[in-house]
Amino acid sequence: MRETGEQLATESRGADAFDRALPILLAQEGGYVNHPSDPGGRTNLGVTQNTWEAWTGHKATEAEMRGLSVSDVAPLYRARYWDAVRGDDLPPGIALSVFDFGVNAGPARAIRYLQIAVGATPDGKIGPKTLARVNERTDADLVREYAEHRRSYYRRLKTFSVFGKGWLRRVGHIEAEALKLAT
Repeated sequence: MRETGEQLATESRGADAFDRALPILLAQEGGYVNHPSDPGGRTNLGVTQNTWEAWTGHKATEAEMRGLSVSDVAPLYRARYWDAVRGDDLPPGIALSVFDFGVNAGPARAIRYLQIAVGATPDGKIGPKTLARVNERTDADLVREYAEHRRSYYRRLKTFSVFGKGWLRRVGHIEAEALKLAT
């Protein structure tokens, strides 16, 4: 049975926030795809072939991309996305939201949208001023506002007509799960 954000939020305080967030994110990513309209090309568990090749330092075959497992991609997700958005330093609800957007649109963009939501200078780097602004807000209110910023971002993309319905569904799902985690 897949755990929900509410179930994960009730786990012990010692549980790693990344380990709670990753299954929620991966539920949105799915398995292997190679959609002709997706500029990411071959993708599995949300990891594009280019991202995987940059991570591993070698060219990936279609078979390798098809064979990726959660244990293969988890270290990449932690280093390139969770740590990049300082997920351990954010309240749990907004950490999930920013992590998910970072995976989908890049960590710097995800951080800039967080900074816009909290009224910090949007430089794409989380520092003490951004963290202070985040901590002035309730996690739940920030999760809701951030989701609206994400929806606006996706609606402006030229591929919205192809992928928009899925992106908006993803934002809604992540928002709901993040609200369950919100402190």
